[in-house]
Amino acid sequence: MKEIVLVFVGGGLGSALRYLIGKNLNTSTASFPWGTFTVNLIGSLIIGFIFGWILHKSKLTNDVLLLIVAGFCGGFTTFSAFAHESLIFLRAGNHMLFFTYVLSSIFAGLFCVWLGYLVVKLF
Repeated sequence: MKEIVLVFVGGGLGSALRYLIGKNLNTSTASFPWGTFTVNLIGSLIIGFIFGWILHKSKLTNDVLLLIVAGFCGGFTTFSAFAHESLIFLRAGNHMLFFTYVLSSIFAGLFCVWLGYLVVKLF
C-alpha cells in the first residue's frame, strides 16, 4: 500500500507541474508545443540524474525510486501528448515541423538523460 501512495503522490505532483508548464508554454499562438517538449526534456534529465546517482554515487531506496521515477516522472512526462501533437502536424501536412519536433524531442531527450548521468559523475 505504501508503494501505491508514493507513486500516487509523485504522480500528482508531476502532473500538476506538467499542467502549469504546459499552460504557460503551449499557447494558442505558439506553432511549436514548447510545454510538452520542455517537460519531456526535464523528465529525461531527472531520470538521467537519478540513474547516474545510482551508478556513480550510491543506491537509492526503492521508496525514492517509486516517488521520483515511477511517480513524479511518470506523471510529469507526456509521451501521449507528444504523439498527439506529432500527429496533428502530420495531418496538417506540416512535415517540417513534424520532423523537427520528433527528432529534436528524441535526440534532446537522450542528451538530457546522458547529461543527468554526467552531472552526477562529475560531482
